[in-house]
Amino acid sequence: MKVTILSLFPEFFESMLQTSIIGRAVRNEVCKIELINIRDFGEGKHKIVDDKPFGGGPGMLMKAAPIIEAIRSVKTKDSHVVYLSPQGSVLNAKKCECLAKSHKHLILLCGHYEGIDQRVIDLEVDEEISIGDYVLTSGMIPALVVLDGVLRFVDGAIGNKDSVYSDSFHGGYELKGAQYTRPATYEGLAVPEVLQSGNHQEIASWREDVAKQKSLKRKNINTRKASCIR
Repeated sequence: MKVTILSLFPEFFESMLQTSIIGRAVRNEVCKIELINIRDFGEGKHKIVDDKPFGGGPGMLMKAAPIIEAIRSVKTKDSHVVYLSPQGSVLNAKKCECLAKSHKHLILLCGHYEGIDQRVIDLEVDEEISIGDYVLTSGMIPALVVLDGVLRFVDGAIGNKDSVYSDSFHGGYELKGAQYTRPATYEGLAVPEVLQSGNHQEIASWREDVAKQKSLKRKNINTRKASCIR
């Protein structure tokens, strides 16, 4: 798989692309990741990429021409262009799997400032994706979230492939049950006896029950009005 990230600050991604699972996937040539600086396609001597929005309003808007030229410089018949946007469909595990399995080349477009000219979306964007109902200063962090979530489903990125499909949001319930490792007791808190029993059937049943409880609790929290926890 190939992923191209378009941003005004491509250096933001360099550390992440060298570490952990993403770094290993790149080194093992499981995924090729390309960073493109949109400013290289800016207009005039000063490489201008933004301007005031028509109709007024706060901030600056990214111009259509530099972004479209950047996209077209890397786009092929196999490309799928994703704009990271609060207006997009909310990312979930199924979407990550779909992006990984359905596309050979993802182009992740990071917005900056107040966003991008609508004509970029109309002409070049295949899909808009949001990572949640809040606004960030740019699309760079959402792009990393999408990249990390998608790579988990790319063959060879994770050694134990079964763990991907047994993780949260892929089992019978949304979340996994509680998990523990050694020592058996820490600061007065003990690992549940069932996990130390060696009875795999009882362990599986316990984990399913805890996963159900955690998932229902999460569902109840998400249906309430957002509020600060004090």
